[in-house]
Amino acid sequence: MRARTAFGVARLGLTAAALVALIGYFQYTLGVTTFAIANFFSYFTVQSAIASIFVFVTAAGVALRRPTDPAWLDMLRAMVTTYILVSGVVYGIIVWQSSGANYSIEVPWSSQLLHFVIPTCALIDWIVDPFKARLSWKYLGWAIVFPVFWLVFTLIRGPIVGWYPYFFLDARQVSGPGETVFYCLIIVAIITGIAALLTWITRMKRIPRHLLPPWRPST
Repeated sequence: MRARTAFGVARLGLTAAALVALIGYFQYTLGVTTFAIANFFSYFTVQSAIASIFVFVTAAGVALRRPTDPAWLDMLRAMVTTYILVSGVVYGIIVWQSSGANYSIEVPWSSQLLHFVIPTCALIDWIVDPFKARLSWKYLGWAIVFPVFWLVFTLIRGPIVGWYPYFFLDARQVSGPGETVFYCLIIVAIITGIAALLTWITRMKRIPRHLLPPWRPST
């Protein structure tokens, strides 16, 4: 069970890193003149990071007490891993596009942790973890529920408060509602694709019995 304990400790470290990054990002945004607490917590990145903190600390506790993960926990792990990976992909595209335009986006250390380092570590944890459950393809339907609700909420709230967390959700900053819908469909496709990949990883051919490590019970 030594390896299982190592996974638990690593997830505690990932939880702490996410918490530090979230606090640091909040402090950074305090210096922005247009800062509003309600807007800060409306970012998909922030919401998914908060969710990941609860899921990772739960996964760490389970890893320190049980030899394998229950399916419900790995479904939650797959969801938050998908969400933070999507946040990193979208943010990376925005930063890349800004570098070719007449403006640049500052990327503080807290944002680098939230958007790039933590998602990468979570993905590595998911790939190398031999104790995760085999997920059903039905999981993909659940994985898209939260992002769709978030999109609907954001598109309704945006005109009311006059603010959107991302420029492509504001029809005034793009060519119109059609382009906004196009971007939303792309995001949904990316989320579904990443969730499908994480699910497929759990359904790969099992390791032969004679190659199983001593801490891994055969199934």
